[in-house]
Amino acid sequence: MNVGRLKDGAIVVTAEPDPTPGPGEVVLRLAACGICGTDLEKLRGNYRTAGKIGHEPVGVVDRVGPGVSGLSPGERVFVHHHVPCYECAVCRRGDLTFCPRYSSTNIEPGGFSDRILVPAENVARGAILPLHASVGWDAGTLLEPAGCALTALRRVGFRSGDSVFVVGLGPVGILYGLVARALGASWVGGAEIAPLRRATAVRAGFSAAVDPRDAASVEREVLGATGDAGVDLAVAATGVPPALALAARLARRAGTLNVFGLPEAGRPLEADLQELYLRGVRVIPTYATTERDIADVHALLVERRLDLGALVSHRIPLPRLAEAFALAGRPDEAVKVVVTGPAYSG
Repeated sequence: MNVGRLKDGAIVVTAEPDPTPGPGEVVLRLAACGICGTDLEKLRGNYRTAGKIGHEPVGVVDRVGPGVSGLSPGERVFVHHHVPCYECAVCRRGDLTFCPRYSSTNIEPGGFSDRILVPAENVARGAILPLHASVGWDAGTLLEPAGCALTALRRVGFRSGDSVFVVGLGPVGILYGLVARALGASWVGGAEIAPLRRATAVRAGFSAAVDPRDAASVEREVLGATGDAGVDLAVAATGVPPALALAARLARRAGTLNVFGLPEAGRPLEADLQELYLRGVRVIPTYATTERDIADVHALLVERRLDLGALVSHRIPLPRLAEAFALAGRPDEAVKVVVTGPAYSG
């Protein structure tokens, strides 16, 4: 089978044996897997846990191991790559994505593979989600990043009626705004350098999308929409320092700054801390998602409260994975790039 890996700083596709499921395990035949911003950061060397690539896979159940119930070959599913233990002190506090076991649970050999082995631990904890007939492969690949947005919104205490501004309108930044809209946000704006992605955000449902290099336009949009107060929730959806500094300035008094995008390794917090202190702005980092929040995003899709149709701009077969990564890293040309596998049928 074809397997995409990160090797010596490059994306390669190798031929490897098909996996065989053991007790409690499931093998998925890949239909599609999105390229995430963290996959790109791993390629760039800016991710401390760099290793496997691909964590947004959908496909059909190919084989099930002994003891697996409730799943049948041919069933369309999404697979979540990490699961918490639900038993440790961190999990008992509700901080599931910070569970010490979370990042050690993973699919093999990664999401960019013709066939993917789902470990028994993941299967037992509900990491395989059957897809409703109305949820296509493209939308299925967006469940995990949209789940990250939902997990973040819940962690920061978002409430219906809040105003939101997202700095960084890559795919997950746009998803953040769309999920906030689905949950009742009163106004959603964003900032992004790439014109293609600004236009995509507005078509998808953002009230405004401006160029962050024009600080006056950004402030005019935010203050005009919020009665000169600033937004309830400012989101840094990209880790570049100027984005975080901009988002910090846009939150209202006693508002919230969500550090959502992966910050550059080793960079300090580049914001006026005294200003944040005097204005009472809460700074809350969020990370990843859980199978429960992914299931809730799936329900929003089925109920037609969330529409993700505009985000996937390119579909590229797995053997051309290096080409797909290169395209995903060019924001003026692509929004969301999806890699297709043998079970993909449009």
